Amino acid sequence: QVQLVESGGGLVQAGGSLRLSCAASGRTISSATMGWIRQAPGKEREFVAAITWSGDSTNYADSVKGRFTISRDNAKNTVYLQMNSLKPEDTAVYCCAATKAYISPSTWVREGSYDYWGQGTQVSVSS
Repeated sequence: QVQLVESGGGLVQAGGSLRLSCAASGRTISSATMGWIRQAPGKEREFVAAITWSGDSTNYADSVKGRFTISRDNAKNTVYLQMNSLKPEDTAVYCCAATKAYISPSTWVREGSYDYWGQGTQVSVSS
C-alpha cells in the first residue's frame, strides 16, 4: 500500500501563490506517475497536473498551464505543486494521487488511472 498525505493548502488572495506538498510513504513505486486532481464545490473532479516519478515528463490542464508547476523530490518521496497567479476559480480541494506502475501519458488525465489517493487539502482563493 501507498499512503499519500497532502499539505500546504490555505486561503490566499487572487494573484497570490501557494505550494502544495504530497508526501508518499509505504510501498513507493519507482515507476509510478503522481498527479494532482481537484474538486470544486458542486463540480466533478478535474485533472490538474501529473509527473512521472523520474520527473522526465509532465502534463498540465489547459486551465493551469503557465501558472502551476509540478515537481518531485525523490529523496523525500514528495511531489509538489507550485501554484502562482491564483484565481478564484482555482478554489477546490486538491488531492494527490498515484499509480501502481507506469501508465501511458495519454491516460494521466483520467481519474480512474490512479490507484492511491490522499485525503486532500483545501485551497481557497478570494477575489
